[in-house]
Amino acid sequence: MHNWFECKVSYEKMLENGMQKKVTEPYLVDALSFTEAEARITEEIRPYITGEFTIADIKRAKLSELFFNDNGDRFFKAKVFFITLDEKSGSEKKTAVQMLAQASDLKEALRVVEKGMEGTMADYTIGSLAETLIMDVFPYSEDAKRKIILT
Repeated sequence: MHNWFECKVSYEKMLENGMQKKVTEPYLVDALSFTEAEARITEEIRPYITGEFTIADIKRAKLSELFFNDNGDRFFKAKVFFITLDEKSGSEKKTAVQMLAQASDLKEALRVVEKGMEGTMADYTIGSLAETLIMDVFPYSEDAKRKIILT
């Protein structure tokens, strides 16, 4: 089970025209606590940022699944509804979960989620799919990445 934390990092970014601009970018890290999330994002981000940076915010990300795709350079959040049948009342019950898919565009993100959900015994529907601002995801290990290969 992963505990994902969304960490916002503020720093001075060098733009293509040579100007510097203060930006705040969100990243996801896998950690056991807020303290560990701060330590991990600091360690992970340090090689990529020159100069000083601050951790502006850390909050829990309620994600049930992440699907990594080496072709993708962006992250899309999917709201997936699992459909179960309430035996007592005979009505359908929908339970919403959030998932994250790495893809290069919206169509590919949909394919990544559907491919990741292959073999799922439960009935489900994808309620929404939207691009996020997340720049990168740092799991504990490369082995923890559930990679989706589209054919």
